[in-house]
Amino acid sequence: MTFSLANLGWQAFFQQQLSLHEWEITQPVRLIGQQRDQWRVMGEQGELLLQAVPDWQPCVGDWLLLQQGRPERLLERQSLFQRSRPGKDSRTQLIAANVDTALLVMALNHDFNLNRLERYLALVHEAGVQPVVVLTRADQSDAIVEHVAQVQRLDTSMPVLAFNALDADDVRQQLHAWCATGQTLALLGSSGVGKSTIANALSDSAGQLTSGIRDDDSKGRHTTTSRSLLPLASGAWLMDTPGMRELQLTQCQAGLSSTFSDVEQLAAQCRFSDCGHGSEPGCAVREAIEAGELELRRWQNYLKLQREEARNSASLAQRRASAREFARHAKTIVAGKRIMQGQNKR
Repeated sequence: MTFSLANLGWQAFFQQQLSLHEWEITQPVRLIGQQRDQWRVMGEQGELLLQAVPDWQPCVGDWLLLQQGRPERLLERQSLFQRSRPGKDSRTQLIAANVDTALLVMALNHDFNLNRLERYLALVHEAGVQPVVVLTRADQSDAIVEHVAQVQRLDTSMPVLAFNALDADDVRQQLHAWCATGQTLALLGSSGVGKSTIANALSDSAGQLTSGIRDDDSKGRHTTTSRSLLPLASGAWLMDTPGMRELQLTQCQAGLSSTFSDVEQLAAQCRFSDCGHGSEPGCAVREAIEAGELELRRWQNYLKLQREEARNSASLAQRRASAREFARHAKTIVAGKRIMQGQNKR
């Protein structure tokens, strides 16, 4: 199976990064699958399997330039999802590149969680990608309208859909507007909420494994274990990612500001610029909470995510500063050895 560059998601943003000489001697390909030491790429000549290049850090969705079948250059990304690695590791982990639309999937059961959705929205806004909230298991809920309204209050302009992911026709119909030829979608959400079922419906195949969830807590197992781009019948591409239970924010201040723009606008209206939003007079945030104009839950989650982002970003900055200091120290030692060797030769 072969695709044109446009069908693979090639846009003017990438074209402008190539010189005329590069356009003549290189071949643009897109990374559609990634393992530890191998990359699956797709170009106009078809699919290729490449050996991973040491020290390169691409992720699925990236565009590469090949020269005589070998990776030559990684193109600048139009959008990038990244997170702090789970656990105590402060390094960032690349999730997906060059995505146009993010489908944020939550199930209408125990998985429904506005705090977690706001976390995803911060990540999506930071990447500059359009979010579309997808609520699954609508056939098992008696409070669809209420849940849709709760999500819609987070952002009145954000598309919010609700359906039964097992109804393939309904899935394709409701998501049709975001599945045009050459468009790239990403699936984000917890395990067991129906991401792989949605992928199967959109790709009109059972290529993605699916698994059920436990009835007692509505939690599922990770069905997708690697990131890959799947071609859809509509001509779009779908990125299916493993469920992310621990999505830590890092270097995401702009995304948080966009997600909580209403909160930050209130904070800017406080009488004192250094208001702690406690007992200070003229606190617009506290007044909004007391008047029911701002949910206490949303305010508390905003503070929590701000602290988390600041902590993770500071850890990353400290690690990078330490690496730079070590490099300078190593250069000093090498230079000193060279001077000593020169003196000894004399």
